[in-house]
Amino acid sequence: MTNAESLLSDSTVSSLDLLPNYSHLITTRPHDIRRVVISDLHLSAEEPALVQAFLTLLDDLLQLPNIIELYILGDWFDAWVGDDVYLSLSAKQKRVHWMTPIIDKLYQLKQHGCQTLVMHGNRDFLLGQPFCDTFAGKLINEPYLITLGNKRYRFEHGDALCTDDISYQRFRRVTRNRAVQWLFLKQPLSKRINFAQKVRRHSSEDKVHKPMAIMDVNQQAVIKALQHVDNLLHGHTHRPDIHLVEDADHSINQNKKTKLLSKFSRKNVRSDNTHFRYVLGDWRVLHRDSSRQQVEAVIAVTTVEPTEQSELQQQTRTQQNTQKNKSTQKNKSAQSSELLNERLQLLKFVV
Repeated sequence: MTNAESLLSDSTVSSLDLLPNYSHLITTRPHDIRRVVISDLHLSAEEPALVQAFLTLLDDLLQLPNIIELYILGDWFDAWVGDDVYLSLSAKQKRVHWMTPIIDKLYQLKQHGCQTLVMHGNRDFLLGQPFCDTFAGKLINEPYLITLGNKRYRFEHGDALCTDDISYQRFRRVTRNRAVQWLFLKQPLSKRINFAQKVRRHSSEDKVHKPMAIMDVNQQAVIKALQHVDNLLHGHTHRPDIHLVEDADHSINQNKKTKLLSKFSRKNVRSDNTHFRYVLGDWRVLHRDSSRQQVEAVIAVTTVEPTEQSELQQQTRTQQNTQKNKSTQKNKSAQSSELLNERLQLLKFVV
């Protein structure tokens, strides 16, 4: 049974309650994990527990022998007013800066054979490739399309799907305009920081008066996003879950999930006109009053089980290969995705 199938098979139980719960990824059949996808960390100097939780995740990734990619689908940082926030610091300042351990770990991850791919969110859309260069990462555009096994996935942050929030979409169009961004980045850093703080305060006040429904995704926007792919993965809404979506005329609501699944066999949980929408969770501090703060996040991992054909090809390559110390990244990428039974699942990471 797939992760999505198990979560959707009982509509009376919260999907989050059924997610597998781990404090370390190294305990989840580490040789099978190939990719990890996260979003909405909202890291800042004011939230050391979140920073430490991310460092713990990176330590886990460094122990995974076959990991090849880490995706951060936006809102990595709570605010970002330009790469010079970090790049303009002196070497002495960088040594004690809270971002430096993160950069060091991500660079180690690259040396381990795992590339970090970063997408813009609604809080860090000014993050640039120069900052990503500090850890040999790559800034990617949204939507990002990827094939996992025999399924096509669309990765995005998720804010573009919230089309019912008209005022936010207007703000988004302005702030994503390259000319506007160029003019903003020409301003002194202190002025940019002050402006960002004002925008954050206004946004917080605005949310109090907005209906919750308009801050979630619009179902027609979801259906449109799924037109040429099998499944959708996004964050932003802070409402982690797995949804079945029928791409004909309407989406399937919660109380119809079990009825829909009963139409399909266990071996084929989806038909040509149904898709899964996976929603990542934000990283949140639990029990803030406790002496030891825990952090919880709903993340995605892809796991791989080689097919018989890929196992045979791997054995042949092993027999022909007499050099055991070739590039880790090259060896990891040798198996084509078409020959790997790679599937995506959500899990709850608590540290």
